[in-house]
Amino acid sequence: MRVPLSWLREYVDLAADATPEDVLAALVTVGFEEEDVHRFDITGPVVVGQVVSLEAEPQSNGKTINWCQVDVGEANGGIRGIVCGAHNFVVGDKVVVTLPGAVLPGPFPIAARKTYGHVSDGMIASARELGLGDEHNGIVVLSDLGIDAPVGTDAIALLGLDDVAVEINVTPDRGYAFSLRGVAREYAHATGAEFRDPAERDFAELQPGTGHTTVVDDVAPVRGNVGAREFVTRVVRGVDPSRPTPPWMVARLSLAGMRSLGVLIDITNYVMLELGQPLHGYDLDKLTGGITVRRATPGEKMTTLDGVERSLHVEDLLITDESGPIGLAGVMGGGTTEMSDTTRNVLIEAASFDPTTIARSARRHKLPSEASKRFERGVDPLVPFVAARRAADLMVELAGGTLTEEGGALFAEVFVGEIELPAGFVQGLIGVDYTDDEITGALTTIGADVTASDEGSGWTVIPPTWRPDLTDKWTLAEEVARIHGLDRIPSVLPTPPSGRGLTAHQQGRRRVADALAAAGLVETPSFPFTTDVQNDLHGSASGEHLPSIRLVNPLDGQAPYLRRSLIPGLLQTAHRNISRGLTDLAIFETGAVFLPEPGVEYGTDEVPPLGERPSDETLAALNASIPPQQRFISALLTGHVAPRQPGRPAEAAGLVEALDAVRVIAAAAGVDIDVVQAERAALHPGRTGSLLVAGEEVGYVGELHPAVAEGADLPGRATVFELDLDRILTLAGGRVVAASLSTFPAATQDVSLTLPAEVPAADVQAALAEGAGALLESVRLVDDYRGEGVPEGSKSLTFALRFRADDRTLTAAEATAAKLAGVEVAGQRFGAALRD
Repeated sequence: MRVPLSWLREYVDLAADATPEDVLAALVTVGFEEEDVHRFDITGPVVVGQVVSLEAEPQSNGKTINWCQVDVGEANGGIRGIVCGAHNFVVGDKVVVTLPGAVLPGPFPIAARKTYGHVSDGMIASARELGLGDEHNGIVVLSDLGIDAPVGTDAIALLGLDDVAVEINVTPDRGYAFSLRGVAREYAHATGAEFRDPAERDFAELQPGTGHTTVVDDVAPVRGNVGAREFVTRVVRGVDPSRPTPPWMVARLSLAGMRSLGVLIDITNYVMLELGQPLHGYDLDKLTGGITVRRATPGEKMTTLDGVERSLHVEDLLITDESGPIGLAGVMGGGTTEMSDTTRNVLIEAASFDPTTIARSARRHKLPSEASKRFERGVDPLVPFVAARRAADLMVELAGGTLTEEGGALFAEVFVGEIELPAGFVQGLIGVDYTDDEITGALTTIGADVTASDEGSGWTVIPPTWRPDLTDKWTLAEEVARIHGLDRIPSVLPTPPSGRGLTAHQQGRRRVADALAAAGLVETPSFPFTTDVQNDLHGSASGEHLPSIRLVNPLDGQAPYLRRSLIPGLLQTAHRNISRGLTDLAIFETGAVFLPEPGVEYGTDEVPPLGERPSDETLAALNASIPPQQRFISALLTGHVAPRQPGRPAEAAGLVEALDAVRVIAAAAGVDIDVVQAERAALHPGRTGSLLVAGEEVGYVGELHPAVAEGADLPGRATVFELDLDRILTLAGGRVVAASLSTFPAATQDVSLTLPAEVPAADVQAALAEGAGALLESVRLVDDYRGEGVPEGSKSLTFALRFRADDRTLTAAEATAAKLAGVEVAGQRFGAALRD
């Protein structure tokens, strides 16, 4: 809302030296947001001049210019020669002259310059050049505006171009502030200045007369609310639409963000901004019969003032006469009865419409208007009579009309419900020790009627008619806090209860994610939605169909299921990055997967009401309607882990790097993860492993099946792994304790074993570790050889062993004995023998 300060001063006392910034600061204290300050971009000297002589001079380009001698007053240099291309003035007319040094909106600086064979020492200005409207066919002749000022008078002040407007943001619940009346009242609340209500008039002079009664025929009210509760009409005859709108009104409308469209329309817009009540003027001579307010019929159409033919909805509220629709109620008038240059008699309409109906119509037709913006937020139901009379008075004053006894009114009883405000409620809610006088004073200030209860237990409050947002004791408490200053509310940090913080699982999840990111992988969260095909492919080892949760209202109709695996999201992320040229990827995600149990129905239609805590039984039922949600961690690697360099080829990401990442997770979680060969439908046969913790399967690792990679539009090989992170942290048990570092040196030995080719290396490694005992610190496979020197059907595995004792330096004999003990266990289980 833009508020011209000269206009605001009419309804509230502003200090003479009050700046726009001062006004904004005051309005901020009562809850408005500061937006901007608006001024006319014009600086002087701009003065009143009188045409002394005028010589028409035809030019070779076919244009005729006027060489004028204009008296701008002795203080401004006396008579000046000015070239003007307009022809709507004569000798003796007083005009607006912009002298050299002035700057007009644009910016357009004025200087003496040679043109058409003369030196033009200034410019005679049009309305558009001054920022007063769109008229540019002629210059401003002051007598046409009803102005007769002395030559040399400052025209900026004379035309109201020295005014300034402040702009504030009005929240949807405070529609009353879309008016000078509302903003002036709020400024009075903020500063204590005296407020003069422009709507305060004797009701006897507001009676509209007879002869134009309106009928409301609403057979299908929206939510049971009749479309129009009040409908006031007044008739002004003999208006002259050719009269100019006074400069002060044009200036105020312009600063408020509205164009001047002629005196009759300007008056209706002016009253709307002043009182917050939208108005509409009809050309009375174009009306056919009486006015009926009704809903649209199926297939009905109408043409609005913007020239667009609109197909109407049966919920649309219409203003009609015997010819059909003449207005889309509360949104925009119709083209058939609009006021024009030929209008002589005007029917003024001021109504109170149902906010829901107006809001739906404006959005349905994508037709937001100044009127709908106010109606949908709620208009004071006591203002229509005042607004209609105010517009009629202005049409009499400014357009030469005559106010008649014709008109009509649809009356409605205005009922505002009482609100019980218990004693102590405001203090308890806001946290400020307001006195009773402060509470009642604040509510009285905003216009509420406050009555103390007989028992002294509180007050009965009737909000003012212009505040439909005040509906309960909570909104009343907010008003008390707003009026007395939000700065009185203390800022107190709550004291956290002892013994709280992150749970062990939360700490573990953060530790694992941080470790994986530190290892060079990038976390890429994704939406938890996918297809049933992807759920079956990646959510089960065999690719069989498993139950999934389907959303009733999914974001994407092609992916309506909650995921059973994180891999589909990683595939989409990889495809998106590769399509943008990022081909070397190591990405991971931690997130919940949804694992419904077969035969169990999930979801519920029982939604508890808002604003109150559900019972324990309701919460238990809601929790039971949710499928199990485990938190998984998954990763995808593709492309290269090291780029090609001089003398060194690029290193492709594969199972080795994926297993390294798994070991990083294991170390961060505090578990040992073993790998055994396995098969999965989505992974490459022979390049898939199952991940175990203490013999329990907790995930898998492997290379994507070529068909799956191709289906995901991945150009090369991709390796993935997925782990049940919640289960891993559960198996990890308590707090992870770092092992102490031994100060004694390690003893290293290698061992090469010959054994059947089908024996997994991991099983052999486990046997060596078991047999070697506590002295073995680590065992690592370093070679898998099959070829010359090894019997057919056998292989040679070489392991690097490291031994260390906590209390002494090991001898070579001790290390050898431990190694041979491990070889013995491998030999017993798998027939392994030391290779010669």
